[in-house]
Amino acid sequence: MLRQVQADSCPGRFNFHCHTVCSDGSLSPSALAARAMELGLEHLAITDHHAFQAHGEVEAQLEAARARGQVVPTLWRGVEISALLEGCLVHVLALGFDAPAESLAPYLQGAACVGPALRCEAVLAAIQEAGGLALLAHPARYRLPHERLIAAAAALGFDGAEAWYDYEQKPSWAASPLVCEAIAADLDKRGLLQSCGTDTHGLALSGR
Repeated sequence: MLRQVQADSCPGRFNFHCHTVCSDGSLSPSALAARAMELGLEHLAITDHHAFQAHGEVEAQLEAARARGQVVPTLWRGVEISALLEGCLVHVLALGFDAPAESLAPYLQGAACVGPALRCEAVLAAIQEAGGLALLAHPARYRLPHERLIAAAAALGFDGAEAWYDYEQKPSWAASPLVCEAIAADLDKRGLLQSCGTDTHGLALSGR
């Protein structure tokens, strides 16, 4: 499905990056599920920081709506994990992993790991062991250039990165020109997956 992601896929079709009150978001899991159905999303991943509690509630709500005949998004398992890449603290999106995912347990305790478990190599290994995809979140938000970070992630074996992101954090989400296009071109050249998401922390799933 990530092979279908384009510049205009978010926020109306796909959202692989959003948050609830289970980490640092403002929406309850049930409210986020309702917003997702109102938008008519096709695919959704809730990626709370180091937390997975929202998934079960959202899954139940979507299943209940589907049983009533509503069209609901396909729900992906997701979490956002802090990690060190090239000595830079970055965020890694783990998507589509198996449940229960014992290898991810240390990263689902509500806070970033310390020590060797914080290294990107360890985070990637945990995601892969859980059968998930590892993507570098918002590559142009860090102190190191996105070109360097994507190259390092690719060398480690990452599956891709978040290509389409609203770096200006506009009220209504829109992928930032130039930088997103450059990231997408870099990923395409490397044969890596492209993701997109609103990174919603507020009350509107159509923006951040």
